[in-house]
Amino acid sequence: AGWIVATADNGPHPFAIIDKAGAHVYLFQPAGRLLAASPVLLGFARGDDSVTGIGLRPIAEVRPSERTTPAGRYVARPGRNAQNDDVLWVDYDAAVSMHRVRATEPREQRLARLASPSPRDNRISYGCINLPGAFFDHHFWPHFGAGTSVIYILPETKPLAAVFPAAATIVAAGV
Repeated sequence: AGWIVATADNGPHPFAIIDKAGAHVYLFQPAGRLLAASPVLLGFARGDDSVTGIGLRPIAEVRPSERTTPAGRYVARPGRNAQNDDVLWVDYDAAVSMHRVRATEPREQRLARLASPSPRDNRISYGCINLPGAFFDHHFWPHFGAGTSVIYILPETKPLAAVFPAAATIVAAGV
Protein backbone atom coordinates (compact mmCIF):
# COMPACT_ATOMS: atom_id res chain seq x y z
CA ALA A 1 0.00 0.00 0.00
CA GLY A 2 2.88 2.34 0.78
CA TRP A 3 4.35 1.83 -2.67
CA ILE A 4 0.99 2.39 -4.35
CA VAL A 5 0.39 5.65 -2.49
CA ALA A 6 4.01 6.88 -2.79
CA THR A 7 3.99 6.42 -6.56
CA ALA A 8 0.29 7.21 -7.10
CA ASP A 9 0.17 3.95 -9.08
CA ASN A 10 -3.60 3.82 -8.58
CA GLY A 11 -4.12 7.32 -10.03
CA PRO A 12 -7.34 8.88 -8.72
CA HIS A 13 -8.98 5.49 -8.14
CA PRO A 14 -9.76 3.41 -5.07
CA PHE A 15 -7.64 0.30 -4.81
CA ALA A 16 -7.71 -3.12 -3.21
CA ILE A 17 -4.89 -5.44 -2.23
CA ILE A 18 -5.63 -9.14 -2.19
CA ASP A 19 -3.30 -11.23 -0.06
CA LYS A 20 -3.76 -14.74 -1.42
CA ALA A 21 -1.61 -16.38 1.27
CA GLY A 22 -3.75 -14.80 3.99
CA ALA A 23 -7.01 -15.04 1.99
CA HIS A 24 -7.84 -11.40 2.74
CA VAL A 25 -8.78 -8.27 0.83
CA TYR A 26 -7.89 -4.75 1.98
CA LEU A 27 -9.85 -1.84 0.52
CA PHE A 28 -8.33 1.63 0.26
CA GLN A 29 -9.59 5.04 -0.76
CA PRO A 30 -7.54 6.73 -3.53
CA ALA A 31 -5.23 8.57 -1.08
CA GLY A 32 -4.44 5.32 0.74
CA ARG A 33 -6.69 5.37 3.80
CA LEU A 34 -7.77 1.84 4.72
CA LEU A 35 -11.54 1.54 4.30
CA ALA A 36 -12.16 -2.06 5.34
CA ALA A 37 -10.76 -5.58 5.24
CA SER A 38 -12.32 -9.01 4.98
CA PRO A 39 -11.55 -12.66 4.44
CA VAL A 40 -12.18 -13.84 0.87
CA LEU A 41 -12.50 -17.07 -1.06
CA LEU A 42 -10.01 -17.60 -3.87
CA GLY A 43 -9.24 -19.97 -6.71
CA PHE A 44 -8.95 -23.62 -5.72
CA ALA A 45 -5.46 -24.07 -7.23
CA ARG A 46 -2.32 -22.33 -6.06
CA GLY A 47 -0.61 -20.33 -8.76
CA ASP A 48 -0.17 -16.85 -10.12
CA ASP A 49 -1.25 -17.17 -13.75
CA SER A 50 -4.53 -17.87 -15.50
CA VAL A 51 -4.55 -20.63 -18.07
CA THR A 52 -4.55 -19.18 -21.59
CA GLY A 53 -8.09 -19.05 -22.97
CA ILE A 54 -9.70 -20.05 -19.66
CA GLY A 55 -12.35 -17.32 -19.92
CA LEU A 56 -13.70 -18.81 -23.15
CA ARG A 57 -14.25 -22.31 -21.79
CA PRO A 58 -17.46 -23.57 -20.18
CA ILE A 59 -17.04 -23.73 -16.42
CA ALA A 60 -17.70 -27.47 -16.42
CA GLU A 61 -14.53 -27.94 -18.50
CA VAL A 62 -12.23 -26.10 -16.09
CA ARG A 63 -10.09 -28.63 -14.24
CA PRO A 64 -9.30 -28.12 -10.53
CA SER A 65 -5.61 -27.46 -11.34
CA GLU A 66 -6.68 -24.57 -13.61
CA ARG A 67 -8.77 -22.74 -11.00
CA THR A 68 -6.25 -20.05 -10.10
CA THR A 69 -6.64 -16.47 -8.97
CA PRO A 70 -3.99 -14.68 -11.04
CA ALA A 71 -1.49 -12.30 -9.43
CA GLY A 72 -0.90 -8.84 -10.82
CA ARG A 73 -2.16 -5.30 -11.21
CA TYR A 74 -5.58 -4.97 -12.79
CA VAL A 75 -7.57 -1.92 -13.83
CA ALA A 76 -11.04 -3.10 -12.91
CA ARG A 77 -14.52 -1.97 -13.86
CA PRO A 78 -17.97 -2.78 -12.51
CA GLY A 79 -20.37 -4.84 -14.55
CA ARG A 80 -22.72 -7.79 -14.43
CA ASN A 81 -22.14 -11.50 -14.82
CA ALA A 82 -24.24 -14.09 -16.67
CA GLN A 83 -26.62 -14.30 -13.68
CA ASN A 84 -27.07 -10.49 -13.83
CA ASP A 85 -25.28 -10.04 -10.48
CA ASP A 86 -23.09 -7.03 -9.69
CA VAL A 87 -19.42 -7.89 -10.21
CA LEU A 88 -16.15 -6.05 -10.48
CA TRP A 89 -14.36 -7.37 -13.57
CA VAL A 90 -10.73 -7.82 -12.55
CA ASP A 91 -9.67 -9.68 -15.72
CA TYR A 92 -12.63 -9.90 -18.08
CA ASP A 93 -10.82 -12.06 -20.67
CA ALA A 94 -9.96 -14.66 -18.02
CA ALA A 95 -13.44 -14.35 -16.45
CA VAL A 96 -12.00 -13.28 -13.08
CA SER A 97 -14.19 -11.01 -11.02
CA MET A 98 -14.88 -9.94 -7.46
CA HIS A 99 -18.42 -10.68 -6.34
CA ARG A 100 -20.65 -11.72 -3.46
CA VAL A 101 -20.11 -15.30 -2.34
CA ARG A 102 -22.67 -17.61 -3.92
CA ALA A 103 -23.49 -20.47 -1.57
CA THR A 104 -25.43 -22.50 -4.12
CA GLU A 105 -23.67 -25.84 -3.53
CA PRO A 106 -24.08 -26.85 0.16
CA ARG A 107 -21.21 -29.37 0.12
CA GLU A 108 -18.72 -26.57 -0.69
CA GLN A 109 -19.52 -24.82 2.62
CA ARG A 110 -18.49 -21.44 1.24
CA LEU A 111 -20.00 -19.41 4.08
CA ALA A 112 -18.33 -21.60 6.71
CA ARG A 113 -15.01 -21.29 4.87
CA LEU A 114 -15.27 -17.48 4.98
CA ALA A 115 -16.03 -17.60 8.71
CA SER A 116 -13.20 -19.96 9.62
CA PRO A 117 -10.07 -18.44 11.21
CA SER A 118 -7.71 -20.32 8.87
CA PRO A 119 -6.96 -19.14 5.31
CA ARG A 120 -6.16 -22.75 4.31
CA ASP A 121 -9.80 -23.59 3.62
CA ASN A 122 -10.55 -20.44 1.61
CA ARG A 123 -9.49 -22.05 -1.69
CA ILE A 124 -12.69 -23.13 -3.46
CA SER A 125 -13.56 -20.81 -6.38
CA TYR A 126 -12.85 -21.12 -10.07
CA GLY A 127 -10.52 -18.11 -9.79
CA CYS A 128 -12.88 -15.33 -8.79
CA ILE A 129 -12.56 -13.48 -5.51
CA ASN A 130 -15.68 -14.17 -3.40
CA LEU A 131 -16.56 -11.58 -0.76
CA PRO A 132 -19.02 -11.95 2.13
CA GLY A 133 -22.38 -10.51 1.04
CA ALA A 134 -22.70 -7.84 3.74
CA PHE A 135 -19.07 -6.74 3.21
CA PHE A 136 -19.69 -6.52 -0.55
CA ASP A 137 -22.85 -4.44 -0.08
CA HIS A 138 -21.68 -2.11 2.70
CA HIS A 139 -17.96 -1.62 2.06
CA PHE A 140 -16.92 -2.88 -1.36
CA TRP A 141 -19.64 -1.93 -3.85
CA PRO A 142 -20.18 1.68 -2.66
CA HIS A 143 -16.52 2.46 -3.49
CA PHE A 144 -15.67 0.00 -6.26
CA GLY A 145 -19.03 -0.26 -8.03
CA ALA A 146 -19.04 3.39 -9.07
CA GLY A 147 -16.32 3.22 -11.72
CA THR A 148 -12.71 2.34 -12.36
CA SER A 149 -10.56 0.92 -9.57
CA VAL A 150 -7.19 -0.80 -9.36
CA ILE A 151 -6.82 -4.30 -7.93
CA TYR A 152 -3.46 -5.65 -6.79
CA ILE A 153 -3.32 -9.41 -6.28
CA LEU A 154 -0.19 -10.50 -4.46
CA PRO A 155 1.66 -13.56 -5.79
CA GLU A 156 1.89 -16.80 -3.88
CA THR A 157 4.26 -18.85 -6.03
CA LYS A 158 6.30 -16.17 -7.81
CA PRO A 159 8.62 -13.69 -6.11
CA LEU A 160 7.09 -10.25 -5.50
CA ALA A 161 9.68 -8.73 -7.87
CA ALA A 162 8.48 -10.94 -10.73
CA VAL A 163 4.95 -9.54 -10.49
CA PHE A 164 5.55 -6.04 -9.09
CA PRO A 165 9.17 -5.09 -9.94
CA ALA A 166 8.80 -1.41 -8.99
CA ALA A 167 7.17 -2.25 -5.67
CA ALA A 168 9.86 -4.80 -4.81
CA THR A 169 12.56 -2.19 -5.41
CA ILE A 170 10.88 0.33 -3.13
CA VAL A 171 10.11 -2.26 -0.45
CA ALA A 172 13.75 -3.40 -0.52
CA ALA A 173 14.81 0.23 -0.04
CA GLY A 174 12.69 0.44 3.09
CA VAL A 175 9.94 2.76 1.85
